[in-house]
Amino acid sequence: MKNACFVEPSAPPLARDRARSLRRASTDAERKLWAHLRSRQLKGAKFRRQHPIGPYIADFSCVEGKLIIELDGGGHDRDEQPQADEVRSAYLESCGYRVVRFWNNEVMENIDGVLERIAKLV
Repeated sequence: MKNACFVEPSAPPLARDRARSLRRASTDAERKLWAHLRSRQLKGAKFRRQHPIGPYIADFSCVEGKLIIELDGGGHDRDEQPQADEVRSAYLESCGYRVVRFWNNEVMENIDGVLERIAKLV
């Protein structure tokens, strides 16, 4: 039986299409962080962006380091979103990943501090 957390190289078409559309619609914070994570720039770690894992799509993942980075905007502190984020994080952690969340404004205003925290985890 396959682990539900694992996503094979050829993810289901819906997940691939959704991930692709999310990459095209990246936020400013996602673009800024990706500029520093791509091409193994941070400690040689390979990061993916908008990576399907089980029923979720992680903003950024480092599969070899079992690390997921999620960027949250203002909508993540309203209504039921904090509870949904907890459920999502719990699922991803059950798959063996560490989940780290940053606010978009942290990335925009303190990219060096964000990168320093990520570097300690990979």
